Amino acid sequence: MTRRHPALRYAQLLLGGLLLLLAAVIAPLPGPGGVFPMAAGLVLILRNSPRSRLWFARAKRRWPRIGGIVDVALRRRSALRRRARDRAAAR
Repeated sequence: MTRRHPALRYAQLLLGGLLLLLAAVIAPLPGPGGVFPMAAGLVLILRNSPRSRLWFARAKRRWPRIGGIVDVALRRRSALRRRARDRAAAR
């Protein structure tokens, strides 16, 4: 994790929380409008909060299939390495 100024980290955490609230407000409307703010909010929170990363890792261990989908959607380097390793082992 790169070191960022604490004010920037807190601002990104606040923005992530606001995006999650916006997604909750938009979710009842027809269409997939709430998905995109939710994903953006989760990305901002996961990148700036060590505690949320720990909770996310625990959830991935409990539900590995969903965690793998989220990793691929977030384009995490660890997920890309894991997929490449699994493909090489399958050959």
